[in-house]
Amino acid sequence: MTNRKRVFWATTALFSGLLVAGAASAQSSGTVATEGATELDTVVVTGARTPSIDGVIVAQTVPKTRSSISQEFISTQSSGQTILQTLNLVPGLNFVNNDPYGNSGGNIRLRGFDGNRVSLTFDGMPLNDTGNYAAYTNQMLDSELIDRASVNQGTTDVDSPTASATGGTINLLSARPLEEAGVEVKATIGENNYGRVYLRADTGAFGPWGTTAYTTVSYTNYDKFRGPGELEKLQFNGKLYQDLGGNGNFASIAGHYNRNRNAAFFNNYTLANFNSGVEPLENDIACFRPFAAAGTVQDENTQSSRIRSDGSIASGNCTSAINLRINPSDTGNIRGQFSYALTDNLRFTFDPSYQYVLATGGTTTSLVSERDDRLDQNRLNNNSATGLSAITNAQCVTALYNTTGRDLNGDGDTCDNVHVYAPSVTNTNRYGLSTSLIWDLNDDHRIRGAYALDYGRHRQTGEGTFITRDSRPYDVFSTDGAPDQAVTGRDGSIYRFRDRFSIAELQQFSLEYIGDFFNDSLTINLGVRAPEFTRELNQYCFSQNGSSNVRCTTETPATTLASGNVTFASTGSTQYIPPYAAELNYDDVLPNVGAVYRFGGGHSVYASYAEGMSVPRTDNLYQPVRNTTDNSIDFTTVQPETTKAYDLGYRFRSSRLIAQAVLWYVEFENRIVQSQDNDITSPTFGFSVDRNVGAVKQQGFDGQLGYIFSDRFALNLSASYNESELQDNLFLGNFNCTTANQVAGSTPACATAPASTAIPLYLQTAGKTLVETPDWTFSARADWDVTENLSFGLQAKYVGERFATDVNDEISDAYTVADMDIRYDLTDAFGIRGAYVQLNVNNLLDEDYLGNISTGNNGLSSVVTTDPRVPAATANRSGSARTYSLGSPRTAQITLGMKF
Repeated sequence: MTNRKRVFWATTALFSGLLVAGAASAQSSGTVATEGATELDTVVVTGARTPSIDGVIVAQTVPKTRSSISQEFISTQSSGQTILQTLNLVPGLNFVNNDPYGNSGGNIRLRGFDGNRVSLTFDGMPLNDTGNYAAYTNQMLDSELIDRASVNQGTTDVDSPTASATGGTINLLSARPLEEAGVEVKATIGENNYGRVYLRADTGAFGPWGTTAYTTVSYTNYDKFRGPGELEKLQFNGKLYQDLGGNGNFASIAGHYNRNRNAAFFNNYTLANFNSGVEPLENDIACFRPFAAAGTVQDENTQSSRIRSDGSIASGNCTSAINLRINPSDTGNIRGQFSYALTDNLRFTFDPSYQYVLATGGTTTSLVSERDDRLDQNRLNNNSATGLSAITNAQCVTALYNTTGRDLNGDGDTCDNVHVYAPSVTNTNRYGLSTSLIWDLNDDHRIRGAYALDYGRHRQTGEGTFITRDSRPYDVFSTDGAPDQAVTGRDGSIYRFRDRFSIAELQQFSLEYIGDFFNDSLTINLGVRAPEFTRELNQYCFSQNGSSNVRCTTETPATTLASGNVTFASTGSTQYIPPYAAELNYDDVLPNVGAVYRFGGGHSVYASYAEGMSVPRTDNLYQPVRNTTDNSIDFTTVQPETTKAYDLGYRFRSSRLIAQAVLWYVEFENRIVQSQDNDITSPTFGFSVDRNVGAVKQQGFDGQLGYIFSDRFALNLSASYNESELQDNLFLGNFNCTTANQVAGSTPACATAPASTAIPLYLQTAGKTLVETPDWTFSARADWDVTENLSFGLQAKYVGERFATDVNDEISDAYTVADMDIRYDLTDAFGIRGAYVQLNVNNLLDEDYLGNISTGNNGLSSVVTTDPRVPAATANRSGSARTYSLGSPRTAQITLGMKF
């Protein structure tokens, strides 16, 4: 068992400037090397750790707010759990898991920032999606291989290769291979038919240079905790490490592959559902499409046979069929790291990487009429507008419904409405590089220059393929794996609802100075990074003006307007911008500075200031607006989000206590809020929806404390307070006193106004609190070594109330979730090195709570103007009840592990 007397190493020896890979938990090998200068009172040697208490709290010395956990704590958590759930005890961070084990993903909030505004890195390699910056928490590295995980609250490292991190960074550092050859095996079973196997094989030192390596494989499978469906994950990892003669010189190359096949979506609750105890039905167990029959109408929207989650039979459509409500992904990466001292005071680091992604953002079906003009592009008449309901069985046998349109179900007519599989497939090839040159002027002063490149090619399609009669796709990635099942029009073009190609390129130069003064009592860090970001957009569909709606078609437009916009016969007067290409550039110079002063034997104070920028997401930019002045396409309506973050903190460290407390303040401009569209009836189901809430000010407190009461008992506590205030009312648009409005019966005041009068409509958000951001969070963990072989851990997290709407008219209650772990060392009993059995129980008290929130503007009717010229129906904006995921119930698992 762990002896807590050994968590503090000798603190009198000083190894200032020692450059050891893995000594610090940081983004890149350059930052690892650079931050060696700040580990002034820690003995940093290969294999040693920074002082910590049970790995829950790790002593920090950097001049910024950072919290870390180590493998010592990670190993106590549920087998196979996402590392983000394990980090949930860290102050300032609130993570809401979608299921007990983490394979369904979850939601990150760090000081009120969503996961898209937090840079997630893996051995210095950025993991956030290049297009929308999403962090996919169910695709993380197996927790057994994470040596250290750190959270920078509110700031980045100076070399962070990110275009989105206004809220901070989460950094994962993978483990090194072992010097001794061996095999580790873990097997886990749990509730919901949970099963997981993990295997690691280390070569130990081999060859003439003492090279070390490992390879791992894990497989996880379990049932959803609500409704039908299962979740499956297969992961491979490997790492080769070569020491290059000591002095911190090394080279390594690592590989990672993760395959998810998840029926990951749950139907959400409203507050009314939750408070009444009425559970909505989950996804359908199965769904059968109607048999095709020539000369009659098959409407699969109403005639399909459903077996609902409660076993009842119903007619309707197959949108909710569990075999179609899936979220598959294949991801992989190769990571290289190289650090070498060119001279006694000059070091060079070089970290290249490559990433591959093939994934869907959530899949569903698209209901396609065989009369759709996108399938019969050359017809002069417009039968799409007629609608399927107007077609009778008698008409079905006429020549019109046999020679035009597109027969999709093979019955010989074109009268039908047919389901097709229509996932949003994203294929990314991403190349990265982080390199540094570090110059030690002397023992007290260091300068680093760094360069980072992040280049991503992002192909996004929404091509339709046929499905089986029992509603199964031929391939989870649509036409990527089943091109012969593509739904095509008469001209051979593939039916699709999304078709675009993007390039995201970040080039960043950064410069950093670290200096120690007054006998190493004061460390000053002065840094600046200058990111230059380019987005290349290629839209192959027609875009609705000022909207994300597109029409992907090869049909000839009905009219071409003077502005360049077009209309189609089947869509009436709706204007579309033809396919286009554009290149947008963003750049900034962002300071990142801090200072730490140490005094009185273990005391220190620190302060930091950092500026951040988040470049607009791809989805936001693919909403072009036609400029009415010069008929150009205007992208200036979407602007980068910028932040200024200030931290003032205090730390203390003694032989039994580690403590940190910080006051922080953040100013936002152009704050973007994101929510997930989880309404399966929505045309944007599975996609995130953004809205700009303008300027925001936030301030708060983060505190963390760990105390060793005895060699066998330790306690760790953390607390966070977050106060946010929106500065502006949200502009919704204008009400125009046009002639049409006057005739329609507007109030007399509008009737007498000039026809061009525009009356702005605002949602009253000024002074409100940010959505989905709890005011208070508290966490606690107690570790007790009952005997030399038996250990016990108990932890809990309290999450305060969270608003679900921008106007704060709907709120989710506070909740507390407790977890327990018990571990018994079996080495003596079985004579097998490292043998143990571990029991984990999540949500020990079986708390009922609401998890992730699909946020929005307003839940109730809200006044958007008091101007008497505006009709009441427009002056009051109707609300929409928000939806919530349901928190996981009490869940237990047991793990048997051993090493050979």
